[in-house]
Amino acid sequence: MSRTVTKKLIGTIRYTSMQAERMHEERGRERFVLSQQDDGTDVLISHSEIDDPPSVVRDVVLAMRHADSSPLDCSVRITVGGQLEGTGWMNFQQDCAACESWNRQEGRIHQLIDTPKRVTWLQAHPLVGDALLMRLFDLNKGAGLQHVNNIFLTSPDHRGATGPSLFATEFDLVYVGEENLDVSAGAFRARHFQVTGTAGNLPEEHPPYDVWCTADDDYLFLKAAAGGYMSNSYELIDLTVEE
Repeated sequence: MSRTVTKKLIGTIRYTSMQAERMHEERGRERFVLSQQDDGTDVLISHSEIDDPPSVVRDVVLAMRHADSSPLDCSVRITVGGQLEGTGWMNFQQDCAACESWNRQEGRIHQLIDTPKRVTWLQAHPLVGDALLMRLFDLNKGAGLQHVNNIFLTSPDHRGATGPSLFATEFDLVYVGEENLDVSAGAFRARHFQVTGTAGNLPEEHPPYDVWCTADDDYLFLKAAAGGYMSNSYELIDLTVEE
């Protein structure tokens, strides 16, 4: 009997403060299951916790095409400060994106947005998704900067603590290169990327952001660092691979 799931990646990411007064203090965590299914679909299930007040708990189920990470559908539930902030479902077709959700501040949200083509990427704010985003970068063009658009966020807030709803944006990806990287989950060959060019495309410009993922077809999250007022680091601390 053939398996319907060809590969499953199960892991934990630790969120750590790099601020001087809280150096190396754990400030959150993320547990995820990423299953690669034999129909060419990847399904990401993530549970994220941010301890900094007001605390954030976010549960996400995101289905996407394995080849390019373009989204198919997604559900998001957000709790902020111990209260339900919002819950919703999104769906993506060839020429439109739809969202049905409820938010504590805004009530019922209904969106049906025409798009020039299938949406390129949905960022629902799990850290593991920041690495899958890098599939959008065309490595055949070598290191450097590439602009990406036709992208949506489930929240424009840097912590993903609002909504959920669809927020259109665009920004730049920079490919720095490959390197050997040691994290708590092990030693890996990694690709190093940066996210830039968010000024004017978000309500508040995102601080400098570096992301390292595995240098293979999995684009698995390994490490990230956010500078500026955030001053946080993120690291894969355990990983189980089932094939």
